[in-house]
Amino acid sequence: MKNPRALLWFILVVFLVIPLSAQESASEETEVSAWIIPIEGDIEPSLVTFVRREARRALEGGAQYLIFEIDTFGGRVDSALQITSFIMSIKKAKTVAWVRNSETSMGVSWSAGALIALSCQEIYMAQGTSIGAAAPVTIGADGKTEGTGEKTVAAVRSQIAALAEKNGYPMGIALAMVDYDVELWETEVDGTSRVLSLQELERLEGMKPAQEGAPKTIRRVGIISPAGKLLSLTAGEAYRYGLTRGLADDRVELLAALGAKNILEESTPSASDSVISLLVSGPVQGLLILIGLIMIFMELQSPGFGIPGTAALLCFVLVFGSSFLLGRVGSLEIILFMMGLGLLAVEIFLIPGFGVIGIAGIVLIAFSLILSMQDFIIPRFEWEWGLMGRNAVVVSTGLLAAIVGIAVIALLGPKTRMFDILMLKTRIDQTASEGSGWQNDGGVSSDYMQLMGKRGKVVMALHPIGKAEIEGEIFQVESDGSFVDNGGEIKVVKVQGNTITVRSV
Repeated sequence: MKNPRALLWFILVVFLVIPLSAQESASEETEVSAWIIPIEGDIEPSLVTFVRREARRALEGGAQYLIFEIDTFGGRVDSALQITSFIMSIKKAKTVAWVRNSETSMGVSWSAGALIALSCQEIYMAQGTSIGAAAPVTIGADGKTEGTGEKTVAAVRSQIAALAEKNGYPMGIALAMVDYDVELWETEVDGTSRVLSLQELERLEGMKPAQEGAPKTIRRVGIISPAGKLLSLTAGEAYRYGLTRGLADDRVELLAALGAKNILEESTPSASDSVISLLVSGPVQGLLILIGLIMIFMELQSPGFGIPGTAALLCFVLVFGSSFLLGRVGSLEIILFMMGLGLLAVEIFLIPGFGVIGIAGIVLIAFSLILSMQDFIIPRFEWEWGLMGRNAVVVSTGLLAAIVGIAVIALLGPKTRMFDILMLKTRIDQTASEGSGWQNDGGVSSDYMQLMGKRGKVVMALHPIGKAEIEGEIFQVESDGSFVDNGGEIKVVKVQGNTITVRSV
């Protein structure tokens, strides 16, 4: 090389300047990698779908920080555990929980919200917010909240302990938020401030000096949470006891603490999320089941496929479709529902009376609807049994209300004009203008009394409403209680208004 100085400069550029520029480029990418996902209101199944969808979208967009803005009093245990399990599975980005405080927020992360916060790798809180009170509760018979059984508490306790262990949070704080029996102390161990449960504290105090891991000095500073009380911490207390990484009153302070300057995107629930949340709520599901079953009955009483069948199909598409979008419906639920409808059809059309087959059909329909409201088949934990019981109440209420509605329609439908279009109540005459002295005013005869004692033949099975041919004309009739198949001989035994009651002969 003729110019060794030029060679030296070339080596410096290659080994110093280029790596520095690459490092600066990587730093710039890191600065703009925050993505905000809000967790607000009640923790429910629709929120699980929202969090999963938006977190995956953030990861695909290259986000290096997933910030979960938490503002909730809590919600369903199963939904909270699903969200925590999903957040714990995230490996490509750092997860951050931020309990925010604003004019429109409540400034709390309680119950299920505390579980979700502890599943994140770091926690930040705004001043004036609080976190804790994560013990599972249920609604009692008097409508008041009450604690669940030991099995449910044990399940949630083990889960929150696992979250604290994985993310390095004080174990005693996590347990005291769930378990009333945990007594929590602030201590100094070898000059270092630590938060310990009474059980941990007594174990350390009972260790001999020569024993491995024994502290040289240990002092009780003060009790944080006595036994019999759930732990809730303010933002300042959470920071003091090492639960949070820091305090951040707004997004600017939070991003500065994380080393990020901008937000890639902020997720917001869409209109479809709100609609699905409404559709999967208990009252709406019960109402859809009620309307759907009544419409199925009315469709079975009418020839062809009409308005009642379309309405029933729409109701059950909404019931199963909304649950399918939440990942709770598979082929099993659909198969059970179709089998139940098939058994009901066999009972109505082929077997007189109502017996085992009809009851089995109702049970299958009810079981399929219950399964569509949960993501498990056989309950394993006490809270799953409670959730299944709640779903059974919703379905049973819808079924019982539908049975009452069907009975009312069967008794009053033929006498009520509002059901004319749906149930083909009108009489079909032979001609459109005249016929054997019968007036054809909208299909309603003015003199049905002349039919008393007349005999005829069934042309559409009476279940108990159908159609019969009497003296060459077709009439809408109802039996006096028993089912009559096509071709059966009948006799008119009662005429009241436009209602013709017949008896099998």
